[in-house]
Amino acid sequence: MTVPTTTSEYTLGKIGDYRTLAIREAEIPPLKDGQVLIKVHAVSLQYRDLAIARGTYGIKRPDGLVPCSDASGSIVALTPSASSLGWNLGDRVAANFCNDHLYGDATPEVLGSGPGKRGQALVRIPEILTYEEACTLPCAGVTAYNALHGPVPVKAGDYVLILGTGGVSIFGLQFALASGATVIVTSSSDDKLEAARKLGAHHVINYKTTENWDEEVLKITNGRGVDHIIEVSGSTILQSIKSVRISGSIHLVGYVGEGAPPANLIWPIIGKAVNVRGVLIGPVALFKEMLRLIVAIPEVAKPVVDRVFPWEEAAQAYEYLEAQKHVGKVVIRVAKD
Repeated sequence: MTVPTTTSEYTLGKIGDYRTLAIREAEIPPLKDGQVLIKVHAVSLQYRDLAIARGTYGIKRPDGLVPCSDASGSIVALTPSASSLGWNLGDRVAANFCNDHLYGDATPEVLGSGPGKRGQALVRIPEILTYEEACTLPCAGVTAYNALHGPVPVKAGDYVLILGTGGVSIFGLQFALASGATVIVTSSSDDKLEAARKLGAHHVINYKTTENWDEEVLKITNGRGVDHIIEVSGSTILQSIKSVRISGSIHLVGYVGEGAPPANLIWPIIGKAVNVRGVLIGPVALFKEMLRLIVAIPEVAKPVVDRVFPWEEAAQAYEYLEAQKHVGKVVIRVAKD
């Protein structure tokens, strides 16, 4: 197999607009020890990709940044140390978000493990998944799985509240159903709620027409509250606290407002002994565990891909994500073969 020396890549121009995306040719640097070279077949978009393009993600972004983080592809070159881990040319793989996050909780060292993909960060794509499906897993899939299978795992009979119908939310719906939980989904769109019902949601609430949706959640649970909440925005945290049972779990996977939290946020958390847990994606071990679940019950847990855009329409993919028209994941197909 001939190893490529150049690649075609998208870069972001000035901060504030994903429409500055431009394609350029770039040299592929030599592989460092432990690294592999992956031919990318598909990438999926996260809300963070929009925030990075806008310059609102909270980190300094240089001009010329190559965007996105979640991809699937095939190995076209690898170093001997990566080969010793059992990888071969042609293997279909996806990569964990952090190279060195193999087990347990994240640490500063893990989060600063640097760019480039090493063999230890890879997971093998099951045969039942396409590249377009597999590329949705590293962030959205692992985050949702970590939320529901972390320190307090979801179990049969639990009530799980899913806010929204984006990538993490839909995976949360699927993994909660796979665990035997009763699932409640909220959205501002009746069409999206109908899509959630078709995926198996037991109860749906339109938060535009039912502004006090926390009261509806309590009615559904006979006043008890839900066991788990996947909180995707942070702006609804007060209603989430009202919706969760005593000693229940709220999994924060979205933005939380800047500055000190107000007293009317802190005291309800203390008063209900609520477990509010920030979810920072997850380790390779959890990624592999999640894949075993997907393979075991694909009819419930297989990734939901809303729309696939061709490589040339990356900006349109961003625009579609920004419009929040999707249920599940938005994907860009990179390679055609």
